[in-house]
Amino acid sequence: MSRVNALVLTGFGLNCDRETSHALELAGAEVRRVHINALIEGQQRLDDFQILAFGGGFSWGDDHGAGVIQAVRMRTNIGDQIIHFVESGKLVIGICNGFQTLVNIGLLPALNGNYQQRSVALIYNDCGNFRDQWVHLKVNPRSPCVFTKGLGHLELPIRHGEGKLWCESSVTESLLQNNQIVMQYSRPGDELAGGEFPFNPNGSLHDMAGICDPSGRVFGLMPHPEAYHHWSNHPDWTRTKAFASRRSAWTPEIMPPGLALLKNGVDYMAG
Repeated sequence: MSRVNALVLTGFGLNCDRETSHALELAGAEVRRVHINALIEGQQRLDDFQILAFGGGFSWGDDHGAGVIQAVRMRTNIGDQIIHFVESGKLVIGICNGFQTLVNIGLLPALNGNYQQRSVALIYNDCGNFRDQWVHLKVNPRSPCVFTKGLGHLELPIRHGEGKLWCESSVTESLLQNNQIVMQYSRPGDELAGGEFPFNPNGSLHDMAGICDPSGRVFGLMPHPEAYHHWSNHPDWTRTKAFASRRSAWTPEIMPPGLALLKNGVDYMAG
């Protein structure tokens, strides 16, 4: 297997870069945290990497909408480089604010292979406030997304104020037909949330929590996989351990789903 180099963006309010870097390292990648300006000014070559991670945070304070300024700045200065990166077979993942940035750039959902047209939006949560909670997610096994291969029902945390995925009905139909809806908010028993709060924490259409491009190599999701890279990250781990210990059945989760998701991407690029 070849070495996989991952670039995690940092700067201007992004605040999940260290966690994302750590999780990608655990997944087997060689990781470098790179300031957005270093890419724009040519101090760091994007072509030196195989995975580009747009992490969570509040880029530019979300002052003009979540991910808007970051998207405009990157598309204006290095948009051609990013599209070349994708078209050369490499991977892009956008987490929370990173997902918001990807849809504003136009990298998602890239219907008909168009990586420059914005056709979906992530808008204010229906509940009217910021949500910080763990959610249940159902993964679409027919999705081409390379990050979710072999994953089914999983739990991950969300923390956002603008996470409602909205689009025109024609776009939704295309996403459904192409299996570009990668994961959806669900109930604990794997039944879809059906838009019901708090199982669907933001009111996303069709309970959409993550989507990919037609190739499955560009993936955006509102939940934070980097925040579940160890079994003790889960808020119920002490209760789970206590119940299991009473039955002499305690076996800590070796590969939490957040780490497994990122490892899928690293393994894909490693060949």
